[in-house]
Amino acid sequence: MPGPSPGQASDHRPGRNSDRGHSDCGHPDRGHSDRGHPDRGSGGCDGPGQAPPPEGHSAPGPARTKGYAPGHLTDHDAEHDAGRSCGEPPTPGHHPTPGLDPARVRHGRTTGWDEARALAARVGRSASPRTQRLGLGPALGHVLAEPLAALTDLPSFDTSAMDGWVVAGPGPWTIHRNTEEEGSEGRDGEESGSGGRSRALGILAGHGAPAALPDGDAVRIATGARIPANATAVIRTEHAHADEARGVLYAQRQVVPGQDVRPRGQECRSGDQLLPTGTMVTPAVLGLAAAAGYDELVTVARPRIDVLVLGDELLTAGLPHDGLIRDALGPMIGPWLQALGAEVSAPRRLGDDAEALRQALTSSDADLVVTTGGTAAGPVDHVHPVLAGIGAELLVSGVAVRPGHPMLLARLASGGPYLVGLPGNPLAAVSGLLTLAEPLLRGLAGRTPEDPYRVVVRDEVRGHTEDTRLVPVVHRMGTGTGAGAEHVVPLHYNGPAMLRGIAAADGLAVVPPGGVPSGAEVEILDLPWAPATPGSEGCFT
Repeated sequence: MPGPSPGQASDHRPGRNSDRGHSDCGHPDRGHSDRGHPDRGSGGCDGPGQAPPPEGHSAPGPARTKGYAPGHLTDHDAEHDAGRSCGEPPTPGHHPTPGLDPARVRHGRTTGWDEARALAARVGRSASPRTQRLGLGPALGHVLAEPLAALTDLPSFDTSAMDGWVVAGPGPWTIHRNTEEEGSEGRDGEESGSGGRSRALGILAGHGAPAALPDGDAVRIATGARIPANATAVIRTEHAHADEARGVLYAQRQVVPGQDVRPRGQECRSGDQLLPTGTMVTPAVLGLAAAAGYDELVTVARPRIDVLVLGDELLTAGLPHDGLIRDALGPMIGPWLQALGAEVSAPRRLGDDAEALRQALTSSDADLVVTTGGTAAGPVDHVHPVLAGIGAELLVSGVAVRPGHPMLLARLASGGPYLVGLPGNPLAAVSGLLTLAEPLLRGLAGRTPEDPYRVVVRDEVRGHTEDTRLVPVVHRMGTGTGAGAEHVVPLHYNGPAMLRGIAAADGLAVVPPGGVPSGAEVEILDLPWAPATPGSEGCFT
């Protein structure tokens, strides 16, 4: 039997012929195809009408051509993908990425899912982020490029935590009628101690230091107002009785020295680190920064991304017809990347034009280029040949995951943009986003890595015999794994060409080879807009 043509993987690798044009469970694969790449059956079936074997049994694989292993490229194919002949040294002046074994990439070994994700994260962290100084409003959603240190004590003076009465010494207390400080200054430097309204309202917030309070006296005070010198405590309005006729204040509860007083520096002292580098600027962070004295924040600039949509078969409007299908990835990828904190250009549709792709890649000034489709070895799959032609450094060439096996990660030039090549099938592209793009972007954006977490899965999930599976799930509470216990429920419509399942999902379960039984714990990859809380899965389970 003749071997594969240069640059093309053998059609005798498992899953190639038997799964072409089909999703995991025999549904027609009408999505954005990757034209012959071994990513069919990535929903867990080994071919049309063939279910995965039961737990503990192995399925007979298709016949293998000599020199091929499941999910691996030959040395010849790998050298072609890397753009070099066997044994040829890297391009002069091209510096390998930290943590990368160039020999492994040259030989095209499919990267394990955990390893690929970790490599993408390391690559992102190794980049030098661009920083910028933004006003508090525009800083929302960015990431702190330096620690947030307090510029003042919080609070900056002793303040009242409640509306009520500030008292000095033991009670009962004489109500102090001349309530505002004599000769003190207000917000704008105007004297505020002699106005009748101020005397009636007591000590108000936003005014200068009040006069010291004599022992045995009490005066009305508002929340946030400065505590006068010599004060013992604040008594809440509802816990005090004022005998206005006699001018005496009585406490209705025991008074503890310092009660309902916020002492200076209670929250922090000037110079204290409030938040570390890498913290996402949320509305609460903006409030803290303002309270701590900031008008601007130094943040990491959002990574800039160019999105290139490949494929002559794609329509941008209307119904599919005459072999043409709707582009599902163009409308999806940009907003998804924006949800990950990136600045994304409008998608460019290049069709199956190798020269247009080459020009787009060599002229990009983005931090990351994301392509959709064309990552396999079909006659019009141009991503690998174009990357080889421009001397790109191929970091990941195929990942042992279903769906999404033909995803890739490359660096276009030393110091230049990175490229994440997504498969053309929609759910396979989502797999590539969460496997390579999300950890890479987290590093480029200066965000701290999220700790992985695991949740019990309600139902048995069949696995691929050799690769990791990513399966859409929803979070739920209650019966199924124990009363009140949180768990996840796998969703149907999880074939590589399908979006119906992921559209209803909270995240993706990471299913190891061989699958998991009901009640087992699985790692969960959250979707960037979906909280990890119980939801409604509608009719998709």
